[in-house]
Amino acid sequence: MAEPANSAAVWYEVTDGIATITLNRPDRLNALNTEMYEGLLEAFDRTDGDDGVRAVVVTGAGRAFCAGADLGRGARTFDYGESAAAPDAHRDRGGMLVLRIYRSLKPVIAAINGPAVGVGATMTLPMDIRLMADTARVGFVFARRGIVPDGAASWFLPRIVGISQALEWCLTGRVFPAGEALAGGLVRTVCPADELLPLAAGLAREIAVNAAPVSAVITRHLLWQMLGADHPMVTHRIDSRAIYDTGRMADAAEGVAAFLAKREPSWTLAPSRDLPEWFPWRPEPPFA
Repeated sequence: MAEPANSAAVWYEVTDGIATITLNRPDRLNALNTEMYEGLLEAFDRTDGDDGVRAVVVTGAGRAFCAGADLGRGARTFDYGESAAAPDAHRDRGGMLVLRIYRSLKPVIAAINGPAVGVGATMTLPMDIRLMADTARVGFVFARRGIVPDGAASWFLPRIVGISQALEWCLTGRVFPAGEALAGGLVRTVCPADELLPLAAGLAREIAVNAAPVSAVITRHLLWQMLGADHPMVTHRIDSRAIYDTGRMADAAEGVAAFLAKREPSWTLAPSRDLPEWFPWRPEPPFA
């Protein structure tokens, strides 16, 4: 049964190893406010802390995914003033959310059910698979609001869709349809709205059943972090260590045994206790 994460602005449900996080301000098109931001952080803390969760699906209630930042402050929405008492007082909240999702220990699937604009688009970038309803639209509209892309999008977006496509979308600031998102490589699949959540759940279930939980954690972080490596030798070093350590664990023996017996695996290792002592191998740099 769904329940509030930190507040009614975010709902949280776990079924068969799949956590569904639902943005729940449908009357405001799920625009991001402080309540939703804090609820999302808490929801990802819960997925990381629950070994029963193998994969995460994020979607929106009502007809939108997320319409971006709540513009309730009007013209001064993005003006945070000059009183920066703490060194990080001016940190982009969208970026802090994106970095939290990036640190997730569980694979994350975005089920973009409706408009995803501004931070509603950038928060999907650190998610591992993006699916989109054929009626949904996306917009990196920041330049049209007189600001710049948030959520570390200038790092994520070119890596996902290429620099030319990223620049076109960010410089025009236009809101574009699902077909363009698919053609540009932003999303994996576009489907009718009523097929979106079943498709997301099916992919999540495939991960939950077939991927060893500890292997999934390390694999997710290897692929994301190695995007910034300056030579394949960097990857080879950490690959070698990871293969050596996981190869001696119980799940490696179970994976081979299940394959040979043509049965589903029964994983016994858990991220909360069985990750190698060297993980994470590259701690998040300070903001300063």
